[in-house]
Amino acid sequence: MVFSSTIYLFVFLPVVLIVYYNPVIKGRTFKNIFLLFASLVFYAWGEPAFVFLMLLSILVTWFAGLKLQKTYSKIILISVIFYHIIILFIFKYLMFIVSQIGLLINKDTSAINISLPIGISFFTFQLISYLFDIYYKKADAQRNPFYVGLYVSLFPQLIAGPIVRYEKIAKSITNRSETYDDVVCGMQRFIYGLGKKVLISNYVAQIADNIFDYLAGNTSVLMAWLGAVCYTLQIYFDFSGYSDMAIGLGRMFGFSFDENFNYPYISKSITEFWRRWHISLSSWFRDYVYIPLGGNRVKKPRWILNLFVVWILTGIWHGANWTFLLWGLLYFVFLLLEKTSQFAKKFINTPFSYFYTILIVIITWVIFRADNIKKAVLYIGNMFGIGVTGFIDSEFIGYIKISIFILTVACIGCTPLLKNIFANFRKKGMEWIESVWLLLVFIISLLQVISSTYNPFIYFNF
Repeated sequence: MVFSSTIYLFVFLPVVLIVYYNPVIKGRTFKNIFLLFASLVFYAWGEPAFVFLMLLSILVTWFAGLKLQKTYSKIILISVIFYHIIILFIFKYLMFIVSQIGLLINKDTSAINISLPIGISFFTFQLISYLFDIYYKKADAQRNPFYVGLYVSLFPQLIAGPIVRYEKIAKSITNRSETYDDVVCGMQRFIYGLGKKVLISNYVAQIADNIFDYLAGNTSVLMAWLGAVCYTLQIYFDFSGYSDMAIGLGRMFGFSFDENFNYPYISKSITEFWRRWHISLSSWFRDYVYIPLGGNRVKKPRWILNLFVVWILTGIWHGANWTFLLWGLLYFVFLLLEKTSQFAKKFINTPFSYFYTILIVIITWVIFRADNIKKAVLYIGNMFGIGVTGFIDSEFIGYIKISIFILTVACIGCTPLLKNIFANFRKKGMEWIESVWLLLVFIISLLQVISSTYNPFIYFNF
């Protein structure tokens, strides 16, 4: 079940809100148990078998957390983390390794198939962060297994994040308050996210899919760039839209989730980009991998190794493909250059630094999107005039004619311009303008959801 589906918008969410805010049973225990039940139904809707895998991991982690609270044993911590990594490895990476071995020994491994549980990387990282927060005494172990289950399975952030730290939500599980303002602000944030996903991401996704899937050298330079730019816009509005909806839904139920995006495409360096993009993942690797390894408080060779480990793991986290590994490795190289090269340090403060950053981001998204490294290299070659029919073609002109409005809106949406405009209206007491805008976005989004069957979510694969 996805947030932008008819079953979710017209059945699941209204029913959950009505039962949660019913005027008869108002106790916190009831609300928490009901939210847990609703979250399990939400996950089981698309993954009926894998919900038991998630429940098993929750129970193992809950029990380990109680033991860890008493002993703070590193053996317990490492053992349970190893369990989670093994589960993640089996379902996410084993098939890839088997297929690569099959290629080496010339054996067909297509008969072996292991389905990937939706959102396994997200809820696994949350379970691991729960253990770390107990071990580092940032939070106490939860004695009630249902509440550990609620933390992990809470449906707003279950299958595509943001990755929520236990220390930041522990008190909210048992001691939170829901206000009228929370519900209203949560709904507003949800509508913004729904509009991003349905009206922009889904539209540019079709262009990107058409170009990436059928590009075979018989194209122009601008056509290749159009596909790359559309995918760059798609993945931002897809994931940030989902994060907006998750944050908004969380607030409707009294939870406060941290921001996951902060206009990353206006960054003037790769370092800044990763402070603005998928913030919950970046901070997770920083706090639970980079800093425990020594961070930058060690000698330079060890610091470089620490940085390398983080970015290799970041690439691997995104999927079982050599393209993700290369993607993470390239970001390691660019970040290392920015942090060590005097020329790079001076360059990123110039007016050209924005163009350098967005160029690197677009090219690396091509690698991220490609089926394999060979296709990525061919595509990037097309972008720079290698193996193309010319600089421009009639197909590119046709796409631009029908898409220029949405592409313009998308580019503006990558900046805080609209946010600042509505902030100025609020200062002048003209909040109704934003309300009318949100109502219009919501109506158009609902019409699009009803009329369209094309509704992919990129990060469901992770």
